[in-house]
Amino acid sequence: MNISFWQLGSRTLWRDLRSGELRLLVLAVTLAVAALTAVGFFADRLQGGMQRDARQLLGGDAVIVSDNPPPPAFEAKARGLGLQVVETLGFPTMARATEARGGNSKLVALKVVAPGYPLRGRLRVATQPEGVGDLTRDIPAPGQAWVEAPLLEALGLALGDELLLGDISLRVTRLIVNEPDRGAGFMNFAPRVMIHRADLAATGLVQPASRLTYRQAVAGQDAGVGAFVAWAQGEVKARTVRGVRVESLQGGRPELGQTLERAEKFLNLIALLAALLSAVAVALSARSFAANHLDDCAMLRVLGHLAGAVWHGHGPDAAAGFWPATGAATGAGAAAEGDPARCGPAQARLAGGAGGGGGRICRPVAGC
Repeated sequence: MNISFWQLGSRTLWRDLRSGELRLLVLAVTLAVAALTAVGFFADRLQGGMQRDARQLLGGDAVIVSDNPPPPAFEAKARGLGLQVVETLGFPTMARATEARGGNSKLVALKVVAPGYPLRGRLRVATQPEGVGDLTRDIPAPGQAWVEAPLLEALGLALGDELLLGDISLRVTRLIVNEPDRGAGFMNFAPRVMIHRADLAATGLVQPASRLTYRQAVAGQDAGVGAFVAWAQGEVKARTVRGVRVESLQGGRPELGQTLERAEKFLNLIALLAALLSAVAVALSARSFAANHLDDCAMLRVLGHLAGAVWHGHGPDAAAGFWPATGAATGAGAAAEGDPARCGPAQARLAGGAGGGGGRICRPVAGC
């Protein structure tokens, strides 16, 4: 019998396509690729979203926190690396209503912001107490104050009323619904009041013993941020500055770093499980496909085809993307030599017919 392996392979592939034996294998491979792609895409998007949200919680890509005004060298270094810089100031203080409104007072978390705030994320503010609010990049104008709704209830105020802070009176113009870099510190549980930096000096609230927290946030390209963080940490470790710490996603905020690390492990576990399930599905389909070709391989070996010809005859299957089935099917045709226990019923029957004795002889099948 003289037939090329290309003819053998094309006929075998065409027969399998017509009989539907390849459908399950094609479906398994397709589902495996689709599952791995979907899980990988979902994990990548989710991880990117979590990192973006973590930067919003931080207030920037990196933050210099100190209890005194940050040294000018930090801002100069950041701007020299092409980074955006914005500074905020926060501290607890008392806010009061006017005498016409009852004169009540309330402990608040005052935040002084400058143009450019926030570097990451946006404020959500409302003009009505029950409003959902709109996203904005604006900040309070000089002479105005943005507050949270609980403060208005506690002081008996309404939008448009005057709020007393230190030595000045500011008009409440908007309600803060969401603040992207709102921390979880003890003082942040107090109602928020946000004012413009230009109004700070007139309040007279900053005194030598005031408990102030300066936050200098930077944002920009990852390379520039990494260089700035490394330089700032070196300055802090060298003790050239005091009362300064560097917060970043990598090491400055342990809670953010741990959250991102756990999320990454969870996503990697999902991808691994998807890969394992896909591999099992492909293996089961390939095993079934190979089992259906055991008799074919044995017949070809009995008719005188060499193991290499049988192997190459299944090349079109491999080219079509069914390489798991190819190895299993051809491996069955090249069974172990001289071991009757490893012969299947079909191979033993064919071998017996070729030998003329009807016994279980593996020699014609295995090529001994």
